[in-house]
Amino acid sequence: MLDALDERANYSLEDMDRNSLFHPLTSIAAHMDKGPAIMDGAKGARLRDHSGNELVDCSGGLWCVNIGYGRPEIAEAAKQAILDLNYWHLFGSASNEATIRLADKVLNLFHEQANARHLKRVFFGTSGSDANDTNYKLVRYYANLRGTPEKRKIISRQGAYHGLTAAAATLTGIPSYHKAWSLPDTGVIHTSCPHYFRFAEDGESEEAFTDRMIAEIAAIIEREGPETIGAFIAEPIMGTGGVLMPPKGYFAKLQLLLDKHDILLIADEVITGFGRLGQWFGTGFYGLKPDIVTLAKGITSAYFPVSASVVSERIWNVLEQASPEYGPVMHGFTYSGHPVGAAVGLANIAILENENMVGNAATVGAYLLDGLKSRLAEHPYVGEVRGAGLMIGVEFTADRAKRTPFHAGSNVHRLVASKAVEHGLMVRALPFIEVVSFSPPLCITKAECDLAVDRFAAAIDDLTPKMSELAKAS
Repeated sequence: MLDALDERANYSLEDMDRNSLFHPLTSIAAHMDKGPAIMDGAKGARLRDHSGNELVDCSGGLWCVNIGYGRPEIAEAAKQAILDLNYWHLFGSASNEATIRLADKVLNLFHEQANARHLKRVFFGTSGSDANDTNYKLVRYYANLRGTPEKRKIISRQGAYHGLTAAAATLTGIPSYHKAWSLPDTGVIHTSCPHYFRFAEDGESEEAFTDRMIAEIAAIIEREGPETIGAFIAEPIMGTGGVLMPPKGYFAKLQLLLDKHDILLIADEVITGFGRLGQWFGTGFYGLKPDIVTLAKGITSAYFPVSASVVSERIWNVLEQASPEYGPVMHGFTYSGHPVGAAVGLANIAILENENMVGNAATVGAYLLDGLKSRLAEHPYVGEVRGAGLMIGVEFTADRAKRTPFHAGSNVHRLVASKAVEHGLMVRALPFIEVVSFSPPLCITKAECDLAVDRFAAAIDDLTPKMSELAKAS
């Protein structure tokens, strides 16, 4: 027994991790071989790893640390909330002041900043995944209360990311999240990914590409029967799929099609919400009129797990009118509307407002995008640099002129992201196509952007010979 204790005392933190943690979205084989990348601290837009190395964080964690790391105001708000009321629930009409005020604030932001006055109620959860599970169920609930129970199918898109709980993973349109999980399940139909650069046909204009994407959705509705389609779910900009911008006219034509067939629009703003695009919400950025909006990440800048489903008057009226017959809404979570999370959310939004971080995202985001475009403009294996605000993607291609992708499994973007860490830059390699994303905290400065561009370019320069080899094999 003593020998066992002595052996454990000599474990490094890395060994302890290998022997105790089950990591999400991680290759077990690679992890057991290389071990964890441990972070010890962070401030603003900078990270410090376990070896003392400093990195410019252009990942924002997982797109989520909008106000930056280490804000004492958030710590104070959380401390006071814990002392005042560390927990209460929302079941059976129970409530608390912080959650009431956060719901009211979120609605006011949509009304005033996104011209979305039709949004009327907020349902709270703890993650974007559980929020989209809520939305999945709400589509069915709404249909049943209206007396149209067959109108329950949801159309999603290839390349979409909507979370990894069972329903949310089915909504997600990225095959790697389905492999070995017996997913996707029934009730969700995936249409083509509307990414013009990668999936347009030779000689096809962007407008023609949009028309083809919309025609495909119309054909799905016709094939399945509009009486069976309850909703369409879409990220304003597809994040994990590769920072994929909607092609010209896409959402305007989509909205008309959905309205024609009485189909709900779910806008997944888990990433785009709370300033990342240089506006408060993608709903306002693209002039959307969603029936449900999914929120998480930026609502607390990841200082506390909070998510939300914001529902429209159209849906709320049906729920309210059916309530005497159907009784309580039998859905909810222990931590829905957690008072500490709500207090953190309010403090987070106050920082975004008081320090004009949404405006900074617009200004500095454009600066970072221009810097990346300028520095990488002539690189033979950079196909496209795109984005809005501080949501930017760099797509790699084996032949830029022909838009030829690298051979499957070459993982060029993963090599670049790994090399960038060696140069002191944290970026993310995404799982759908060969894209590295930039989503730094909204407080990032132009000087830090310059440093990020230099370090990213250096990483690409280091790997250009390897890219040439891989391009020849593609």
